[in-house]
Amino acid sequence: MAYVINNTRGTALTTITDGTVDNTTSLQLFGKSYSGFGEGLNENLVKLLENSASASAPTAPLEGELWFDTSTNQIKVYDGTNFKPTGGAKSQSSAPTSPSAGDLWHDTDDDQLYFYSGTAWILAGPIYTKGQTLSGWKIETINDGGGVSKVISSMYNGNTRVAILSTETFTPGASITGFATINAGITLNSGLGATFSGTTTSTTHVDVSTGNNNTSSTNIAGKNFLRADQSDTIAGALTIDSDSGVIVGDNQEFSITASSGDITLAQTSEDNDLSITINDGGVTKTPIAITGATGAITLTGDVTITGDLTISGSYDKSSVDVSTYVDAFIGLNEGNNTDVDGGLIVEQNGGVEARLFFDQSEGYWSAGLSSGSYSQLIRLADATTDGNTNKEKVLKTDSNGRVTATNFAKPSVETITTSNTATTDVPSTGAVVNLINSEQPKWGSSAKFVATAEPNGTNDAGSVDGDFFFVREA
Repeated sequence: MAYVINNTRGTALTTITDGTVDNTTSLQLFGKSYSGFGEGLNENLVKLLENSASASAPTAPLEGELWFDTSTNQIKVYDGTNFKPTGGAKSQSSAPTSPSAGDLWHDTDDDQLYFYSGTAWILAGPIYTKGQTLSGWKIETINDGGGVSKVISSMYNGNTRVAILSTETFTPGASITGFATINAGITLNSGLGATFSGTTTSTTHVDVSTGNNNTSSTNIAGKNFLRADQSDTIAGALTIDSDSGVIVGDNQEFSITASSGDITLAQTSEDNDLSITINDGGVTKTPIAITGATGAITLTGDVTITGDLTISGSYDKSSVDVSTYVDAFIGLNEGNNTDVDGGLIVEQNGGVEARLFFDQSEGYWSAGLSSGSYSQLIRLADATTDGNTNKEKVLKTDSNGRVTATNFAKPSVETITTSNTATTDVPSTGAVVNLINSEQPKWGSSAKFVATAEPNGTNDAGSVDGDFFFVREA
C-alpha cells in the first residue's frame, strides 16, 4: 500500500509507492518493503545532524529547512525561495548576496558593520574605515583639575583630536595636547593653528590676540568694528597700510594713493572737476578749483606765497587793477643759464606789442613796437663829449658846456633879401647857392667876399646894404 507523505502544515508533500525511494526532498523517503532501507535512513539522520553541511545548498529544500554553508561557515534557513543566514553577522570582504532585512555584515576590509534595511546595506559603524583611523566624533569622559568627571565630545581626524565640544569651561586634570583649557562650546586644538572657516551670522567678540591660543584678554566687542554696509564713525586715527590708499565715489572717481613716498590725489572721472571748499562764516567758498576738461586751476581769494614763485608759462592778468609789489626789484630770467632777451610787453589792439627790454646780443636796453623796429635807449653813460673820437655816438656837453665834433653838414637855404624883414621863416633848402664866393676878386654889386682882410678904400665902392664878408686867416 502506497504512503502519502504530508508536511507539518498537513499538506500532502508526495506519495511513495511500495518498494521505492522518493527524492522529492533533500532526504530519501522510503516506500513499503524498500530494499536498502537501513543505509538510506542512516544517511538521512547524518544530514539532519550536520544540517546538510556543504558548500552547495541542498536540492529540493523545504521551507524552514536548515543548511550549514561551509563556504561561509554560516547556518542558513530556506525561506521558500532562498537560503538566508539565521543570525549573527556575516564576516567577509564583500556584501552578502540575497540578504534579508535585519541581516548583519562585517566588512573585513574596513572593519565596519552593516545591516540590511530590506533594500540596501546601511553602515552601522564605525563611520571611519580601518585605513582612515579614528575620525569623527567620539564621546569621552575625562577629569578636570579637581578630579571631577566631565563628559566631552571629541572630534578626531586621522586619529588626531581637532576640537572638543563641552557644556562648561574647565582645565583638564591630565594634560591634553593642544587643549590647556577647555571652554564652553567648541575649543579648537591650539597646536594645529586651527581656525573656523565659513560664514557666521553673529558673534559676541572677536579675538585679536597675536598668539596662537585664546587665553588673551584682548577681546573687542563686535559693535566696535567698522560697518562696511553703512556710514560709521571711529574714535581714533585710521591708518591704511597700503599704497593703494583710499578710493571714494560710487564710480570710484577720487583716490588718494602713494608711490615711493609720493602722494597723489586723483580725480579719475574723465573731464570732471576737482574742488577744495571751505566754510567761511557759514558760507561755502571754493578757494581752489581744478577744471577737469582743461586742467586749469582757479584760485579765489588772497594768496600769500612765502617761498619762491616760478612760472614756466605765460602770466595773464585780465583785471584792469594795477599790480603792486613790495620787493624793490622784479627778477627776470633768474636761474636761466642761457642769455635771452627780457623785459616788459604791453599788449595793444590789433596784436601790436609795445616792448621795453634788454637786448642781450647788443648789451643795451631797447624799446619800440613789434610792428616796426626797436631803438636803443640812451643812458647818460652811453653819451660822449668827444664826437670826433667816438663817432656815431650821442653827444653831451663836457664840464665846460662844450662838445667836440669833426664837422657839421651845411644845409642849403633860400636867398635872404634885405627887403624881406617881416618873415621869420627858415629859408628852404637850395635857395642860397652863392652865399660865399671865396674866388670873388673884387667888390661888385651885392658881391660877397672872403679875404684875409676886410674891404676898405676903393674896394667897398658899390657896396650895398646887406653885404657881408668873411675874414679868413692868411
